[in-house]
Amino acid sequence: MDLKIRKSAETYIIDVNGEMDLYNSYRLKELVMKMLEKKVEQFIINMENVDYIDSSGIGALIYICSTIKKMNLKLAICNIHGSVKKVIELTKLMGYFPIAGTVDEAIQKIAAE
Repeated sequence: MDLKIRKSAETYIIDVNGEMDLYNSYRLKELVMKMLEKKVEQFIINMENVDYIDSSGIGALIYICSTIKKMNLKLAICNIHGSVKKVIELTKLMGYFPIAGTVDEAIQKIAAE
């Protein structure tokens, strides 16, 4: 899994590439925690290039989402597709995660909050 950070105005976009599994999902969690320490308040997790996620990846997303919600900060997860979308639907988490279709939709969703 490869993580890249880019910025759009005050929103930080984390592009996730590769598989989110037991061996690497902790890296996304660590990255977000470091960004929180630096007082980042708006996050988008772009899953466009993620084709596989396991329970550890789901766990990392739940942890990130709950932490950001507790801190009253803003998060959107976008570009969920294929088997990743199926896993999130099967775990009944579509309503829990703040999901947007594209990065642009995610930016608008965060701006509207």
